[in-house]
Parts: sequence; structure tokens; C-alpha cells
Amino acid sequence: MKLPGQDLIARRADERLATHQVKLPRRAVERPMRQVAKRLAMALFVLVVTALIVYADHEGYNDNSDEGVDLLDAFYYATVTLSTTGYGDITPVSDAARFTNIFVITPLRVLFLIILVGTTLEVLTERTREEWRQNRWRTALRDHTVVVGFGTKGRSAIQTVCAQGLKKEQVVVVDPSSKVVDAATADGYAGVVGDATRSDVLLRAEAQRARQIIIATQRDDTAVLAVLTARQLNRSAKIVVAVREEENAPLLKQSGADMVITSASAAGRLLGLSVLSPAAGMVMEDLIQQGSGLDIVERPVIKAEVGRGVRETDDLVVSVVRGHRVLGYDDPSVGELQLTDRLITIVRATPSTRVAPDMRPLPQD
Repeated sequence: MKLPGQDLIARRADERLATHQVKLPRRAVERPMRQVAKRLAMALFVLVVTALIVYADHEGYNDNSDEGVDLLDAFYYATVTLSTTGYGDITPVSDAARFTNIFVITPLRVLFLIILVGTTLEVLTERTREEWRQNRWRTALRDHTVVVGFGTKGRSAIQTVCAQGLKKEQVVVVDPSSKVVDAATADGYAGVVGDATRSDVLLRAEAQRARQIIIATQRDDTAVLAVLTARQLNRSAKIVVAVREEENAPLLKQSGADMVITSASAAGRLLGLSVLSPAAGMVMEDLIQQGSGLDIVERPVIKAEVGRGVRETDDLVVSVVRGHRVLGYDDPSVGELQLTDRLITIVRATPSTRVAPDMRPLPQD
């Protein structure tokens, strides 16, 4: 593998200048410009209504300049009154005009101020509420899943894990594209905009307290740097990473990855299998697609199965996880099942068979 060179270092230095932020899922709201336009229209409507009310009783008002109040004077009076400026050059002199000012124009003045000040107050309130939500989210976030890259691989990985019981609130997406993070938050996931090779970005995603980290970047060199950064922050998390080239897998394992999936070679092997045996290819594709047809799941051994052999269970057992070892179903050392064992089985995908897998990392030999 060609290690990151000066061009990559320069690119990373430039990206340090870019800002990053945390985005939490939220319900769809009306566009800000549309909200401002609506409030402006409401303010103008209140102004026009006030001016027409004044003009309808213009004989009850006195103008110090010419003693007459026309339509322009009515709009002028409405403007200075609603804005609480009140120059005093036009004043109500009749009882009816003063009565109207007390019970009609004064409430309109309050409404006008609420409309104008409401936008600023809403912005400040929304900003405070968003900061409070982020602080509460950050405090409650524990043993979650961090997904670096929300492309096809990252999105499929999240869907597979969530299909086995992981809640969307326990997933944090990290991606340098703001549009991609917006798409993730629209799906119900929390997102962090930024470069995952930077420790401060992963800290915003609370990677130091994550249980597992999925790295599905577009470039292998970026994946290496992301693995190094993630492993430095979290020594116990299970890190699974996808790479394009198989020759880069050893380097990623040396960098701290627990599992490396070679996407290009895996797709190639599936293609070759489909050519040699279309039926076998269909079965493999069915196993890969979580939630439909056949699924491969990991579950604990139940008490009724303790002391039995692998072939005596009701499910089709593929492997047995015992301690730090993964034993095949035909391994003679499996013997009788133990209560601490975990079974990797193939089951028919139904809501009742969905078992949340234990995502704890297996110790290495």
C-alpha cells in the first residue's frame, strides 16, 4: 500500500480549517425564509388594519401640522404607534378615538411587537434548546456505535445492525459532507460533520465511549488514519473496517482493526460463486440481506441446550464461540455445549427470531 504522502498531509492540514458540528435528528420544520415571510406578512397586515381603523375615525384625531388626518397620516400614525415611537404630532382627541386606542390599537401594538421580536426570540430559544439537547445527548451516550462514512457500505452496515435490535438513538454517523450527515439525521441517526482522521471530530461523536466503530470510508489511506485515531481514543471498542484492496488488510489490522472486510474481493468471490453455482450465489446473497429469507445470527446457548451436541439443537449451527475461539460445527473440540457458549446459527428471518448480537470484541490469540 502506498502510505499517505505529502499530498494527503497537506489535504488534512487544509481540512483542519473546516468547521465541524453535531447534528441530532429532528422533525421536519418549515423553511426559515418562509417563516420570516409569513411573519412579515402578518406584521404588514396588522399595520394596514391599524391604519384603516384610524382613517375610519380620522375626524377624532388631530394633526398639529394641518389639523386634518388623511390616509397617509393614518398610515404614519399607525407606524409610529405600533413601533412605540409616538412622536405626538397626531393625537386622538375624541372619546371614540381614545376608546379605540385603548381597546383596539394597543392590543394590535402588542401583537405587532410579538411578531417582530418573536423571530429573534425563537432563534435564541432554538439555539439554547439545541445546545441543551446536545449536552443531554452527549451525557447519556454510552456503548453506542460510531459509523464513519455514510455511503453505500456504511448505510448497509447500519441497517444490518439496527435490524438485529440496535436503536437508532445509539448510532452516530461521522462524515465530512454536511449533506450526507443531513441525510443520516433525516433517517433518525445523530451525525457529526467532520474528518474522522481527526481526534477532535471523533471526540464529538463520543468515540472514546463507543462499544463498536464501523469504518466505511471511500479511500483505504483514510481508513488507516481513522483506525489509528479511533484506536488511540478507545482501546476496548470493536473496530470493523472495510477496504477496497486486500493487500491493505494486514496494515489495517496492525493499526488496530479487529476485523477487516475487503469489499472488492468479497464482491468478486460472490460473483464467481454465482457463475459456478447460481443457486449457491442466491443463498449467499440471501444470507447477506438482513431481515428477509435466511439470516445468520449470533445468540447465547439456552439452558435446555447445555450438555447437548451441536447437531442436537433446533437451529442450524454454523460455529460455536467459546471464549476467544470460534469453532466450526464439526470441530471435535466442541463436544457438549456450555452455558457460556454462543452459537452462530442460520435461521428463517422473522420478527420472533431477531436476536440482538453481542457486539463485544473477541480477544485475540
